[in-house]
Amino acid sequence: MSKVELPYQLFDADNHLYETKEALTRHLPEKYKGAIQYVEINGRTKIAVLGQISEYIPNPTFEVVARPGAMEDYFKHGNPEGKSRREIFGKSMKAIDAFRDPEARLKVMDDLQLQRALMFPTLASLVEERMRHHPELIHAVIESLNRWMLDDWGQDGSFVHSGRIFTVPVITLPIVERAIDELNWAVVEHGAKAILVRPAPVPGFKGMRSFALPEFDPFWKRVQELDALVTMHSSDSGYSRFDAEWDGSDAEMLPFQTNTFAMTNQWRPVTDAVASWVCHGALYRFPDLKIAVIENGSAWLEPLLQQLSDVYKKAPEGFGFRDPIEAIKRSLYVSPFWEEDLERLSQVMGEDHVLFGSDWPHPEGLAEPARYINEIKDMPVAKQAKIMGGNLARLLKV
Repeated sequence: MSKVELPYQLFDADNHLYETKEALTRHLPEKYKGAIQYVEINGRTKIAVLGQISEYIPNPTFEVVARPGAMEDYFKHGNPEGKSRREIFGKSMKAIDAFRDPEARLKVMDDLQLQRALMFPTLASLVEERMRHHPELIHAVIESLNRWMLDDWGQDGSFVHSGRIFTVPVITLPIVERAIDELNWAVVEHGAKAILVRPAPVPGFKGMRSFALPEFDPFWKRVQELDALVTMHSSDSGYSRFDAEWDGSDAEMLPFQTNTFAMTNQWRPVTDAVASWVCHGALYRFPDLKIAVIENGSAWLEPLLQQLSDVYKKAPEGFGFRDPIEAIKRSLYVSPFWEEDLERLSQVMGEDHVLFGSDWPHPEGLAEPARYINEIKDMPVAKQAKIMGGNLARLLKV
């Protein structure tokens, strides 16, 4: 592994753990035990949610996975030969201890030149969408996952391990009072510095609705009081049902299968999520919220800002005569893909609002996160230092 000369420490905004088979069920109340099952299908282990087998994550045991950074060339240069995903992924590997154990991960972080990292779950992204008609079950499963992460990735009852690994608990919002209880448990009782909220409408007993509506104000008020960083990582936001209507199918979201129509619309969830923050007013009611958009790239950002600017010009009363662009640039932080125009993003959002994230050890990310510096080598060192870790350290106050 090559070493990069670094005049500053790296704080990675996008690292992942791979869950074990008991991650969703270890702390699940007995009455819900059958909701999550692992089943054998033609010699392969699959996950079943409420009796429905999911292909969203092809190998949910993560015993064998794609190599970190396997898709680097694909994202940088495209796929002119039309290779299959299997060909792009190349040879898989057996999971190593660093994917599942924080002590082993710290040693690998040393090799990768990562001083600190936000640590996100992987399997969690399938839960909320597949249980959207069962709000109480969603809370139970997410709470079970959070307690498993605290057990296996925390230290001394804290989500922060060795001052270097900042595991991010999930907060699901269907029942606001329960979300507040989980927020307090994670942040106040167990030291979480950041929380993960799905960039999607919230399921509930009466259907779906935006997280930015006044109904959720008690939750965001508490988040603002605690000064916790809100992360919105790419997930299954439920938009596959719209793609399926165009495709004439009923397929679930399958992130590793080619679907050009879905690819064309892949940033619709994050676009709508960020628009909702201002169109439904939460960023005006809670101007001190800090929201980091992770693993959603940044290609969607400028078109959205342009569209919101046009809407504001035509209907300022819909925003309470408050500029939505100013609100977004005040509260939003963006972790772009390494292959994007980082200089342009820093001009649009300001260098203080750009976060380095490698997505390690996922195949979509960088095999060697420190090489991200090559993409910003022409920037002043002080600016690089902010993007590569300083901004995130400031947000988390560490």
